[in-house]
Amino acid sequence: MLNFLPAPLRGLLAGVLMLLNIFVWVPVLLLVALVKLVLPFQSVRLRLDPLLLKIAEAWIDGNSGWMRLTQKLDWTVSGLDALSPRQWYLVVCNHQSWVDILVLQHVLNRRVPLLKFFLKKELIWVPIMGLAWWALEFPFMRRRSAAYLQKHPQERGKDAAATRAACEKYALVPTSVMNFLEGTRLTPAKQRQQASPYRHLLKPKAGGITLALQAMGEKFGAVLDITIVYPQGQPTFVQFLTGQVSQVVVQVQTLPVPARHNAPEPQSEAALRSHMQQWVNQLWADKDARIEHMLN
Repeated sequence: MLNFLPAPLRGLLAGVLMLLNIFVWVPVLLLVALVKLVLPFQSVRLRLDPLLLKIAEAWIDGNSGWMRLTQKLDWTVSGLDALSPRQWYLVVCNHQSWVDILVLQHVLNRRVPLLKFFLKKELIWVPIMGLAWWALEFPFMRRRSAAYLQKHPQERGKDAAATRAACEKYALVPTSVMNFLEGTRLTPAKQRQQASPYRHLLKPKAGGITLALQAMGEKFGAVLDITIVYPQGQPTFVQFLTGQVSQVVVQVQTLPVPARHNAPEPQSEAALRSHMQQWVNQLWADKDARIEHMLN
């Protein structure tokens, strides 16, 4: 409705509305989360977790509102018909920009349970948002290099334990466990550094979804493989706010869960990780070809 405004003014308005939406919903979210923290009983969790999810969905509705008000976006979305908010999903997606999160939430809100993103540990310190992600029990992961773990073997396994603990909580209420398999946003420099074999993607990592499958594989009804394409090019968040993105393409594929594995022995855990790495490599090869086709 307000897309006639000059780009700087439109971006300012979009930013203000986004912040107002945060200040409305995050305090409510934190209040409910604190009650749950003070009363750490499963009976309380079963009552408050659905309320937290409803608050988060209302927050996302507010984001969709300011996007509709300030942006002129042509959405091309497919694959949503068979989705259910009462199903557990394992969700994977390519990652290009912070805009991806708004796109995913806008497209999937109330069609599937709330997306719970795997986040870098450092993001817990982001003002306001870090507390909101903590309140919603997003799993925070501290990625350690192989060299670091070799020097500090006591740190090995801590991320796995934290991720399993988070996923076990998700087993109580329908949840969508969301993982950007590339682990970081796509840039040409990162592609060169990785020697990525893909034209439009970075190399995928199977660690996060392997842990999710180990913790609650029997709960997942399907894998959602989501592909996001910006035909005009990969946008920054500021470009999105100022209306420089006019077209978004989202394809959702519903796939069977590739493996189910509970309480694995050490050797079977390694076998599962190897199997999942092969699975995501093929998934990414197919996705890369799909993105090339969509852009052409």
